[in-house]
Amino acid sequence: MTLLLLWQEYKERHEEGFYSYTHFCRQYKAWLKCQKPSMRQNHKAGEKLFVDYCGPTMNIVDASTGEYRTAQVFVAVMGASNYTYAEATYSQKLEDWVMSHARCFEFLGGVPELVIPDNLKSAVTKPCRYEPDLNPTYQQLATHYNTVIVPARPYKPKDKAKAEVGVQIVERWIMARLRNESFFSLRQLNLKIQKLLVDLNQRKMKKHPGSRLSQFESIDKPALKPLPTQAYSYTLVKQVSVHIDYHVEVEKHYYSVPHTLIKQKLEAHATGQLVTLYHQGVQVAVHPRSHREGAHTTLDLHMPIAHQKQQQWTPQRFERWAAKFGGSTEQFVMQLMQD
Repeated sequence: MTLLLLWQEYKERHEEGFYSYTHFCRQYKAWLKCQKPSMRQNHKAGEKLFVDYCGPTMNIVDASTGEYRTAQVFVAVMGASNYTYAEATYSQKLEDWVMSHARCFEFLGGVPELVIPDNLKSAVTKPCRYEPDLNPTYQQLATHYNTVIVPARPYKPKDKAKAEVGVQIVERWIMARLRNESFFSLRQLNLKIQKLLVDLNQRKMKKHPGSRLSQFESIDKPALKPLPTQAYSYTLVKQVSVHIDYHVEVEKHYYSVPHTLIKQKLEAHATGQLVTLYHQGVQVAVHPRSHREGAHTTLDLHMPIAHQKQQQWTPQRFERWAAKFGGSTEQFVMQLMQD
């Protein structure tokens, strides 16, 4: 939103007579002086990282078909220094959202005390002014990096003002410069964003001494928490119910748990390699991750004793049992199983 845009809208509504742009600006400034005072927000070193997405998107061309695919632009801004990070992803879905944070922390070389997102669906499952419910996968990321997520309150724009300004700067100084270029992969687009990001962070600021980079290195960076020694691996966290057949569903595949947990609520943690299941914080099952939809992964020790015994009666076992009574009995049993 700019004064020029406001003046153009005002002019369209008052075609019979309107103020010049210069006079309109004077009137606006006079009106602004009468408004409720706004308290300046001061940010502690290394305390807050504001995160959001740009409104506009970028186009990526499929080289084989010529079709366009849109990419979202993630933006993160440090509160004290205005040091900025940006990258493109194909969506604002949970995995893209979470992994953008992980790459941002690597870019910063440390972790802030607080992360301030908007009430985005990938971040917050139940918006609330005071205690919003965080997405459990997002919370797991925060736990791994030893940080705290504090979503901006709904209808409180000052809570996320730093993010909104950062988004505007990225739109004007990075996305606008790329508007006439063609990109054929997400990697190609991100390489160009990274190059322009260096220029943005090294450029001198008008209202602050030095650049975003110099401010970050002297103020924010020394106060950041260290990165965890173990690299982050995307972990889907979700609540699951144990079915009557003592299996739970995770991404359309079914995994067994101890049969004593039938009808209980569990928490599933799914990485690219493992699915780990917890009941009231205690690990109760671990399985290799499978992407076969509709299939089952079952451990014998999770089955009731009667089910384990029933499973042991395979066709081969019936044949061995019948053979003990002679060839005729064995042949008769084999014929029964074939029928």
